[in-house]
Amino acid sequence: MSYAVHRRFVTISLMAVLVAGMLTGCATTGRPSLKQQENVIPMMGTRGAHCCAMAKGVPRQTALAKTAVRFVGQSRIQVGGRNYTPDCSGFVRGVYATQRVDLYGGLGELDGGNGVGRIFTHVVQHGRIHYGPTVHPGDLVFFHNTWDFNRDGLPNDPLTHVGVVERVDSDGTVVFVSLVSAGIERYRMNLKHPDTYKAADGRVLNDFLRRKHFSDSPGTYYLTGRLFAAFGTLAH
Repeated sequence: MSYAVHRRFVTISLMAVLVAGMLTGCATTGRPSLKQQENVIPMMGTRGAHCCAMAKGVPRQTALAKTAVRFVGQSRIQVGGRNYTPDCSGFVRGVYATQRVDLYGGLGELDGGNGVGRIFTHVVQHGRIHYGPTVHPGDLVFFHNTWDFNRDGLPNDPLTHVGVVERVDSDGTVVFVSLVSAGIERYRMNLKHPDTYKAADGRVLNDFLRRKHFSDSPGTYYLTGRLFAAFGTLAH
């Protein structure tokens, strides 16, 4: 099976599970089986080896990135008089709402979680899931395994976090904005060096996106470059 065919198969499989309501992120209610998780998690492999470069964004994309940055340091997401849930999915929904894009469009409202999975499904249906090498300002960036949402002690939790790309630095480091427990902050991710926290000169290449816990199983990763799942492009 070619890489392109395999990637399409994985995306379709993941979408099917999401539509069935089996995945959650940022807030959690479900508990998918390990077998299901193994069938749908796209593994890192070498897909980030040539990533990332900044594409020239159209005005709508640039506006999304600028809006995300304006939220940095805040903990409340209010757009057009509407308050969005104070989690990562609510944050990106609020950012995209400023451009009249409903990231839950056609998927209904939530009742107890599943935000990141629903947003991923929306991008599959209305945009493009990709792994670079070119990234646009305002793109969504998805992550796996940022916490143990199914509470089984294993790193088998797909699509648990999402953010909005601000820019790509000259060394290929993607700077994105997301809502974490401390509020809305900038984070960094370098897929060329996914295991490196800081470069020799002190530059942060990959931030920690998962908290370490004494009960973590072997094979648990913590840096953004290792937790990366995919990019999503909607605006053109």
